[in-house]
Amino acid sequence: MRASDLNLRHLKAMIATASSGSISAAAYQVSLTQPAVTQGIARLERQLGLTLFERCPGGMEPTDAAKLLVPRALAALALIGSARATAPQLRAFLALARRGSYKAASLDAGTREPSLHRAVSDLSLSLGQKLVERRGRGVALTPRGLALARRFRLADAELCAGLAELEQLKGREVGRITIGAMPLSRARLLPKAVAAFHRMHPQVDVSIVEGSYAELIGPLRDGEIDLMLGALRDEPSGEDVLQHSLFEDRPVILGRAGHPLLGQPVTPERLAACEWVLPGEGTPLREQWRRMFGGDVDPPRVTIECGSVIVIRQLLVEGDYLTLLSPDQVAVELAAGWLARVGAAPGDPSRTIGITTRANWRPTKLQERFLDIIDGQASQIREAGLACTNGKNGISIGHGERS
Repeated sequence: MRASDLNLRHLKAMIATASSGSISAAAYQVSLTQPAVTQGIARLERQLGLTLFERCPGGMEPTDAAKLLVPRALAALALIGSARATAPQLRAFLALARRGSYKAASLDAGTREPSLHRAVSDLSLSLGQKLVERRGRGVALTPRGLALARRFRLADAELCAGLAELEQLKGREVGRITIGAMPLSRARLLPKAVAAFHRMHPQVDVSIVEGSYAELIGPLRDGEIDLMLGALRDEPSGEDVLQHSLFEDRPVILGRAGHPLLGQPVTPERLAACEWVLPGEGTPLREQWRRMFGGDVDPPRVTIECGSVIVIRQLLVEGDYLTLLSPDQVAVELAAGWLARVGAAPGDPSRTIGITTRANWRPTKLQERFLDIIDGQASQIREAGLACTNGKNGISIGHGERS
């Protein structure tokens, strides 16, 4: 079942019953009759295929299923922030936010276009907010609509996590882990972790979304991806995200086999005379590259800006360009003799590889297991001699031969 199939008033009744231990008290809290609360909980139990409460002499005792679902439902309802919004309205609005038109959204939601239009209009009226506005022949969300869409997506993610936990309670390992993969995670760390996790939990789907930090941070905040893996930022983009370091990567200078600089001393002056292929401004690698030249030599003009390792590798093969990358990202090309390590980068630049999550993210048990596997793979990288320990801060420092 989908999280959007759950009735929000029934979830409120469940929460009130769990907190009060009484149907009558819960009915008073949520402004429903006792029969309505009883029927709502019974419907929830039928949908979930689990018992939520046991009748005891002292009242209603929450089962393990209720204890799992109540915190998720509380978080979801807090994110929704309205007692008048309904699940069908939220489902229609999120479909419109996702697809950008009523016609496409109606197909996505499996409902008629007039019905979807009415549901979005009713939601706007109940919230007292203008959520959608006309732009030419199409529609767009207002700033308030964009903010609410993010909150509703996070609410949906909480309920989806709750449903996955309930399935695990039944003994079924189902669900999905969605990972935002930045370039430095793709060569070794992420593939090894995903393969190890899949061997342990073959019924759980894993989705990998590739992109840069700038491309992935929005979906992370929206709850569309669970975690990001790759280079961390010196200053995280907001208090709503957390970073967990795994190890330090030391990029090296790379060029084609036969590059004119091979075999020569690598100095800032020689590097400034070469052509470079690098990611755009604002990326950690670009900042580290600039610091290689110190204060005495001006960095050269970057003739080609590119964030794709695949494109960079081919450009290096085709011309006398240089780049700054982890050797692990081009291990095949180095082994084949197409590319060569020109030398270590002056100034010994490094970047921290780690995990970025939402600050209020509460992973499921299966997601926690995946995080444990990531930590284990990072430990294996260090133990294999690809990293050494920095005694000052406890963060592992790499020699450059890893993701």
